[in-house]
Amino acid sequence: MNRGEEFKDDFRKALPREIVQALTRRSAWRASLAVLEDVLVLGVALAIGIYFWPNPLAVIPAILIVGTRQHALFIIAHDAAHYLLYETRWLNEAVGRACAMAAGLSMCTYRVIHRLHHNNLYGELDPDTALHGGYPRGKAYLVKKLLKDLGGLTAWKTYAYFLGGAPALNTATNVAVRPLDDTSPKLRHEAKVDRDAVIALHVCLLIIFAWSGYLLQYVVLWILPLVTVVQALLRLRAIAEHGATTDFSSPLTAARTNLGPRWLTWLLFPHHVNYHIEHHLYASVPHYRLPELHRVLSENSILENAEAISFRTTLGKIFAPRARGA
Repeated sequence: MNRGEEFKDDFRKALPREIVQALTRRSAWRASLAVLEDVLVLGVALAIGIYFWPNPLAVIPAILIVGTRQHALFIIAHDAAHYLLYETRWLNEAVGRACAMAAGLSMCTYRVIHRLHHNNLYGELDPDTALHGGYPRGKAYLVKKLLKDLGGLTAWKTYAYFLGGAPALNTATNVAVRPLDDTSPKLRHEAKVDRDAVIALHVCLLIIFAWSGYLLQYVVLWILPLVTVVQALLRLRAIAEHGATTDFSSPLTAARTNLGPRWLTWLLFPHHVNYHIEHHLYASVPHYRLPELHRVLSENSILENAEAISFRTTLGKIFAPRARGA
């Protein structure tokens, strides 16, 4: 992999090489099963919403479920951005881009942006600090932010970020971060082509659904979840992963693993993204092997001083009152 394309693993707490090699193996059927699960749930939710249209008892639950699976598609695209979905590169790119495009994202642009987050966690060049930095800020602050997300008032910022159309501002340093500047020419070109394709696709979809007479259903059942439910899920998950941490010297302390029942992880942390410390330590491990990586790290006492805690405990941290003088 060329310079400007790599995601750096953190080897300060390195596991034996043979264990890492086993954990980084791709499984085409497990990746495909994850994509298929999301597509099937989306199909059922959309079918119910359309069949019972416009009954709010069917449409509102459909919107909520669609939003959770659109968020899950983000995570699939995230794995593809890390080159983890399929060993075959063209297949990895095709499926990752398709999942991202359906949700209005450019996977290739996200790859460029996400490299900065991994390779400069909580550093001056980390574009995600603007979202999750500075917590805790008090319960009222975060609730207000989540309500704005659910009201669709912040979606434009999210899409500006994911499409690379605007620099992110690091609130800790007031430095403007331009993600597309820190990448190889190849990835920069791919990002531009992919962004143009995403925009063209969604313009075409609007025209097609308007022509077919289903424009309102499309807007309510697909676009509305993207600009409301998904926004709140993205914020809450990002803050749960990195918010209210105090030691930024290592992913062990600057990231957090959130543990909870399966229904919770399905809703908020799809595809094992709750194992976030593990992902930052070994970004080359695909999502379906993260639980095993968590077990191995625990057995080797690597997570002793890390925040691998229940989501309920995390909520207490991120909703805590703002510290005096902060």
